Amino acid sequence: MKKSVVIIGALLIVISIAVGAMGAHALKEILSVNSLSSLETAVRYQMYMGIAILSLGMNYHKFKKRSFNYFYLFILIGSILFSFSIYGLIWADYSSLFSLKKVVGPITPLGGTLMIIGWSIFIVQFLQKKEDDLQ
Repeated sequence: MKKSVVIIGALLIVISIAVGAMGAHALKEILSVNSLSSLETAVRYQMYMGIAILSLGMNYHKFKKRSFNYFYLFILIGSILFSFSIYGLIWADYSSLFSLKKVVGPITPLGGTLMIIGWSIFIVQFLQKKEDDLQ
């Protein structure tokens, strides 16, 4: 187990629960239907990636350290960029920071791309493992 990775995964989960609860309760009357839908998407992806990172951290010993660091960092950075850029876009809609949209908007697909790369690296490494190494 890699304690720091498990903690980071758990932190992503905690933040997604807090943001999701805030969206479902405090912001429900303020945000548009589109903004709420975007918020739900960001929270959902953050939760999924948090659970995945927590699971990866608990199985750290089953991976090569170098490739683990690659796919873990791609997944972590990608999920942060993806979800937090959506949070920023929603905030920009309801503030006077419209220029923030120009900066934050292109970050969302970059985050998604990094997650895809991270999971692709994971798949390649997993396929290279022998059955005995998985137990």
